[in-house]
Amino acid sequence: MVGYHGCDAQVAARLLAGAPFVASTNDYDWLGHGIYVWEYGPDRAARFALEQQRRGKVQVPAVVGVVLRLGTCFDLLDTRFTADLAQAYARWAALLRAQHRPLPSNTGRDPDRKLRRRDCAALNWYLAEAAATGTVYDTVRCAFVEGAPVFEGSAIHHETHLQVAVRNPRCIVRVFDPTIEAP
Repeated sequence: MVGYHGCDAQVAARLLAGAPFVASTNDYDWLGHGIYVWEYGPDRAARFALEQQRRGKVQVPAVVGVVLRLGTCFDLLDTRFTADLAQAYARWAALLRAQHRPLPSNTGRDPDRKLRRRDCAALNWYLAEAAATGTVYDTVRCAFVEGAPVFEGSAIHHETHLQVAVRNPRCIVRVFDPTIEAP
């Protein structure tokens, strides 16, 4: 598949020169820890880089393209995986309650609650449990409905996207500059 990663221009230059990606380990990453790309979403990646510039985290916004294999994918677009995650969440939440530890919350200033601490912690816990029993996931994939409806009464939203968290960097087959070459 083809994905796009929004970042700073200096980071993009390093990646295009062959430097390895650095996985995100924020406690609010929607799909747990990994290298985040927007599946077939160059404009969304560019908008992300611009948002990061407004927050002072990026000097010059840029986008790099990646060709990747999903490998063993925890694909939350398939109901088998959402069912597994729901069952695992119940076990994880019960474990935290038994330890008298609070569940993290998904929070944020907007209705999308972009600080996904609960989602991140639950996915990281599930994926660690799966790995301990012999199933290692290379990637995590999910669709996110985000932003305002595109018109009144619509269920289509302006920033809806497919996102992939690459947990195994070997899944990245090629990095390219989308401004000068096609995938």
